[in-house]
Amino acid sequence: MGLVDALVLASSSVSFLGAVAVLLVTYIMSSTFFSLQKDRKEPPGPRPLPLLGNLLQLDLGRMYFSLVELSKKYGSVFTVYLGPKKVVVLAGYKTVKEAFVNHAEEFGEREKIRLLHEFTKGNGVVWANGDSWKETRRFVIRNLKDFGMGKKVCGEKIIEESHHLVEEIKKFKGEVFDTSRPLCCAAANVICSMVFGNRFEYDDPTFTSLIHHILKAHELLGGLSSQIFNLFGIGKWFPKNQEFLRVTDSTKEMVLQLVTGLEESLQPNMCRSLVDALLVKKQTLEDAEISNSHFHNENILMTVTQLFSAGTDTTATTLMWGLLLMAKYPQVQDQVQDEVRQVIGGRQVQPEDRRMMPVTDAVIHEVQRFANIVPMSLPHRTNRDVIFQGHTISKGTTLFPLLGSVLYDESEWEKPHSFYPAHFLDKDGKFVKRDAFMPFFAGQRQCLGENLARMELFIFFTTLLQRFRFTPPPGVSEEELALTPVMGLGFTPSQDKLCAVSLMSEE
Repeated sequence: MGLVDALVLASSSVSFLGAVAVLLVTYIMSSTFFSLQKDRKEPPGPRPLPLLGNLLQLDLGRMYFSLVELSKKYGSVFTVYLGPKKVVVLAGYKTVKEAFVNHAEEFGEREKIRLLHEFTKGNGVVWANGDSWKETRRFVIRNLKDFGMGKKVCGEKIIEESHHLVEEIKKFKGEVFDTSRPLCCAAANVICSMVFGNRFEYDDPTFTSLIHHILKAHELLGGLSSQIFNLFGIGKWFPKNQEFLRVTDSTKEMVLQLVTGLEESLQPNMCRSLVDALLVKKQTLEDAEISNSHFHNENILMTVTQLFSAGTDTTATTLMWGLLLMAKYPQVQDQVQDEVRQVIGGRQVQPEDRRMMPVTDAVIHEVQRFANIVPMSLPHRTNRDVIFQGHTISKGTTLFPLLGSVLYDESEWEKPHSFYPAHFLDKDGKFVKRDAFMPFFAGQRQCLGENLARMELFIFFTTLLQRFRFTPPPGVSEEELALTPVMGLGFTPSQDKLCAVSLMSEE
């Protein structure tokens, strides 16, 4: 045997022994892990690989659907490993309700998302935890009520905005238009009227740029580059992640300019908006020389940004789905418009009309259920060890509540996978509430703008159906209208082009 042959043989032996060693270590690690998991009665789940976890068993682009499939095998409480991160998934109405209503305190913390934390720094009312979150949330809820949320004045602001929305859609004269732009502007203006104290014209460059940046950030946050950085802590330099940081920095700068403008004309005895109330609170605490206040500039700025973001995207997306479903199912649109004519006629829609319009109310609820716009809700984290449904869930464990599995729970809904407004009507045609209707989530993290969103959806949707007939674009049949969502941070319609034909004679 020559020297070269000997070296090759030795190298092969080393490689073989190395491979065996790696496999042995992997087996020992895996066996040890599952032995501990069994002893501690942790939720079951598929066997993970070192470092990769269960990523090879999941479709990152369709994560929600992958987790729903796993729930069919492992039950309503199960464990997956997203790379090295352990996640406990909660599926189905009964499990999600028990977790976030009956165990609200233990499951109430928000999980830290690496890329998003680069932007928020733990501030605001959505991704914050602890005393800062509790105090800020309480203050925001109390003051939004003072500025009209859930009251008559709130309805007046939405009605005013509905007039601007109608005028904007009329400009297209029945031709094809992108529903997302006017709907985003309308929803954003409602939250702006309470947060900033005024609305904006739909072509205002600062306003439209702010909306664009918010939607772009949501798109990037749901992308693969973001997921890699969030899971493994690498890839912050990826082009998409750098774009996210640039977009969010620009967003923060635009919001700062709006807040600064209000601060310059601030009159503590005459608060015009939530921003004014936050600034007065900060000033009062500073004058009293109270240290460690949660009402500092960064928290105020992030709170305002998150309210604008949440108040724009979810409401506008739900309305987009609503108009698409009306075009897809014209017989349902007929039923709504018949009820609108009987109850309202040609007068202005009012919030109190909802009580006399069970069909319209049922359709709006079914749009929210069927659209399932935030199927995985937002991730949570346990703040202590918990025994839940016989399983041990450790402190600091990430939780994924599958909100879509609640809205599509086959044990709760007669036709969960169909658009079926009768879910919310009894045999006499009266509106009925359903316990498993949880689009605004539940517990400590329930959407703080739920009452506002519900009023917006009713007034905007009913006004639009009063004034327009929504149809597919020319050359596209109702059957061809796609209901397949675009998957990012949430589910948005892939079909956002429709026609709106005027119904009012004076138009």
